[in-house]
Parts: sequence; structure tokens; C-alpha cells
Amino acid sequence: QVQLVESGGGLVQAGASLRLSCEASGRTFSSYATGWFRQAPGKEREFVAAISWSSGSTYYADSVKGRFTISRDNAKNTVFLQMNSLKPEDTAVYYCAIGASIAVVTRGLNYWGRGTQVTVSS
Repeated sequence: QVQLVESGGGLVQAGASLRLSCEASGRTFSSYATGWFRQAPGKEREFVAAISWSSGSTYYADSVKGRFTISRDNAKNTVFLQMNSLKPEDTAVYYCAIGASIAVVTRGLNYWGRGTQVTVSS
């Protein structure tokens, strides 16, 4: 089983930055991808970003392109989401995910962490 633990959320002002972390533990396969989703109260879950663990290839939702950057640290088994120029619309619980490929991750067919709250005030 794979365990995913998110951290780094908080309450910030619009325009500020946050860096989310997701540490993976347990057994994983050699080829897989990790990513981030978010869900605001009363809204559907939304894909944010994904990265292939081996190649480093990335994929972003249009809503965060140019503001968010996903990266990974192989030695630490950790994936990061650097969020800049935060907007109130970014307020949500952010969930870490892991799947067999970027395609699988973006389709939501993943193992999940329990989430970390990001709140952006005006």
C-alpha cells in the first residue's frame, strides 16, 4: 500500500505564495506519476498538476499555468507544488495523488492523500 501525506497549506493573502509537499511511503512501482487535485466546498474535484516520476514530464490545468509549478525530489520521495500569485479562487483542500502514469493521474484513478487546506483571502 502507498501512503501519501500532504503538508504546507495555510491561510495567505491574495498574491502570496505557498509550497505544498507530499511525501510518499510504502511500496510503489518503478514507473508512475504523482499529482495534485483540489476541491472547494460545494464544488467538484479539480485536477491541478501532474508529473512523471521518472522522466519529469509535467502537465498543468489551464487555470494554474504560469502560476503553479510541480516538481519532485527522488531521494526524498516527495512531490512539491509551488503556488505563486495565489488568488481567492485557489482556496480549496489540496490532495496529493499517485497513479501509473500522467494520463491515469489526470483522470483521477489514483491513490490519495488526506489533503491540506489552502485559504487565500482578498
